[in-house]
Amino acid sequence: MPFADELLGAAVARTLTRSLQEAAPGNPFDATAHAAERLDGLALRERADLLRDAVLEDVPGDYATLAGIIRTAQASDPAFAGWLIWPVTSAVAARGVEEWTPEAFDDAMRLLAELTERLSAEFAIRTLLRHDLDRALAIVLDWTTSDNEHVRRLASEGTRPYLPWAVRVREIVANPGVTVPILDALYRDPSEYVRRSVANHLNDLSRDDPELVVATANRWLAEPDANTPALVRHALRTLVKRGNPGALAALGFGAATTEVEGFGLESAHVPFGGTVRFVATVRNTGAETARLAIDYVVHHQKANGSQTTKTFKLTTTELAPGEHILLSREHSFRAITTRRYHPGAHGIALQVNGVATEPLTFELLPPTES
Repeated sequence: MPFADELLGAAVARTLTRSLQEAAPGNPFDATAHAAERLDGLALRERADLLRDAVLEDVPGDYATLAGIIRTAQASDPAFAGWLIWPVTSAVAARGVEEWTPEAFDDAMRLLAELTERLSAEFAIRTLLRHDLDRALAIVLDWTTSDNEHVRRLASEGTRPYLPWAVRVREIVANPGVTVPILDALYRDPSEYVRRSVANHLNDLSRDDPELVVATANRWLAEPDANTPALVRHALRTLVKRGNPGALAALGFGAATTEVEGFGLESAHVPFGGTVRFVATVRNTGAETARLAIDYVVHHQKANGSQTTKTFKLTTTELAPGEHILLSREHSFRAITTRRYHPGAHGIALQVNGVATEPLTFELLPPTES
């Protein structure tokens, strides 16, 4: 991913300043121009917030004045697009809430929908959702019928309970079902861009209400289109990794009679940065053909000596009665930015249709002195 200074650096901020100056002749936008030179060392969201506050300082007064300038810039300057839109949409939402009249609130929602094609307004809309969830959701539900796929995606993405980088909307987290009507309206959307958001949104909901998520997935599978099975698989990915029986059953991986044979590790000691290799045989010992989702679970040691687990996909297969599959996999402990490894006792378990074996233990050795 590009660095923050590439996405919202001084050059982009200067473009924002110029666009606003041209949209409101006579306003020098001094605070915005000054903020453009103070971005070094700030994270991406901090940059957006700094520029938002500067725009609000440069355009005091009512919501309509700010909205008018932004619409003029939008209509007259093709460069008024990309990452500079994040602080703009944030300023729109903040001023709409600050004024708090139904007219300002509704127009702020409308303006976010107008701007979202230039850069998603998914972060800014959270301010409005937090201020008046019922009013905002009624407008969002209307967006699901928009001709613009960016607006339809905003309906799903902007209301996600655990949208990355975004502030939480506590009322949505506390009431997981409140956004399901939006997802119901969009799960058969013709745009893969929208459907991907729907799947991620439903996956978010699985953190708090797995039963709701499984029930919703089953409803969709009962009235599918050609893309519904793939969407549901993506939406249920976290529950499948957790071995949730309802999610597995929805995807056709019901209870099965199987036996894991010959499960073993190549070595009980793994060099830091090295790999651990395991082998196993899974046999269908039942009387019917079994459809199997086979994963493996790594038990990582934490800094405090306790363990945490992470599930990794291995394979899916279908085995006739008595049939078996041979499995082999190497798992790397190479250093990566998303996980820190700690020497000590670790383990690996095999998980078949949500049922895990006892973990086999091994020791991750300390790094060698260079």
